[in-house]
Amino acid sequence: MNDDTVFALASGAGRAAIAIVRISGPDSAAVLTAMCGTLPFPRRAVVRALRDAEGELLDRAMVLWLPGPKSYTGEDSAELHVHAGRAVIDAVADRLAGLGLRPAEPGEFTRRAFLNGKLDLVSAEAVHDLVAAETDAQRRQALRQLEGALGDLYRDWSDRLRGALARQEALIDFPDEDLPPEVEADLLASVHSLRGEIGAHLDDRHRGEKIREGLCFAITGAPNVGKSSLINALAQRDVAIVSATPGTTRDAIETRIVLGGVPITLVDTAGLRDTTDPIEAEGVRRARSRAASADLVLTVIEAGSPFDAGGLVVANKSDLYPEQRPDVLPVSALTGAGLPELLARLAAEAIALTQSGGPPPLTRARHRTALSAAARWLADAEDAIEPELRGEAMRLALRAIGTITGQVGVEDILDSIFRQFCIGK
Repeated sequence: MNDDTVFALASGAGRAAIAIVRISGPDSAAVLTAMCGTLPFPRRAVVRALRDAEGELLDRAMVLWLPGPKSYTGEDSAELHVHAGRAVIDAVADRLAGLGLRPAEPGEFTRRAFLNGKLDLVSAEAVHDLVAAETDAQRRQALRQLEGALGDLYRDWSDRLRGALARQEALIDFPDEDLPPEVEADLLASVHSLRGEIGAHLDDRHRGEKIREGLCFAITGAPNVGKSSLINALAQRDVAIVSATPGTTRDAIETRIVLGGVPITLVDTAGLRDTTDPIEAEGVRRARSRAASADLVLTVIEAGSPFDAGGLVVANKSDLYPEQRPDVLPVSALTGAGLPELLARLAAEAIALTQSGGPPPLTRARHRTALSAAARWLADAEDAIEPELRGEAMRLALRAIGTITGQVGVEDILDSIFRQFCIGK
């Protein structure tokens, strides 16, 4: 793949003043020379005339020449900042294709950056998350990951496990060298400590994934208590049909809002009651199912009525019953009374469900799967009686962690062995 020179439109589609065409690969310098006449000074923006094969002017553009390895991909690269008219972009693309370049595949620039050692896999995934970020919380998490906070943590675990494995390999391969007994005790202590840290990292209630993917707040309650009116008021638009007829909502209706910097899916569910109507009964079943899997359940009651529910209870129609119990949040979807307080409470709940201190949280199921496997192998290493079995379990744990960052190799273990022990005597 890296033998090809590729290009792609790096800016968004649609009407705009400027479009950015990105180029990367070994022929980048030749392409710029062919289109501009001369190669610009590295990493300095200049205005050049871009011309086709016959010398006809395609556009006057700002051009950047970015020789490797000091580029995003680590390869010779360039950027053409052209006028964003469709005809201009198409003409420039045709010229690049005529010079032997091919359109880049999805994610190919970041993939090349990984293959050339500019990014690890964790940082590459953060690039995707940053581009897709819709909220401040998602942006902050992606930037923290892109800057290496998560990758540094995993590399630290790999380095420590690699050191313990080096000591284990020495015990296996050189049993007659009279290595001090502290060597085995230290490596077992290291394995135990690592397993504890990984376990604590996994036990985070999926906070990082919830920031990436968002939370689900389900609105439940009996029919005709104003659930649909409430979700319309919270979303500030007509999401659900509002009717005085009980049982109007038959299926889960969803809308997405942002509270506390966290994306939240609000789900309006069917009214909970016993019914002989098979369609409404299915709606009730789905409502209970969504409530069971939601991150937070808002139980809506009619103000002034008794209730038997825990968690967050919202008393709607408070304009009709001004006196409220202290254990409910009074609101009126009709007048808007109490809605700011409800939104503030929901924002606080969203922050509490996603906030984490200390090390950066897990952000992807791929990381969780790999670390869960590593923790299991470390447990096996602690329980192993035979040193060979312990060493194999530690190698598998190291490989599992390495799959997260994309750094897996036996040579690192060999280097660590020779660096720590005077074995070649």
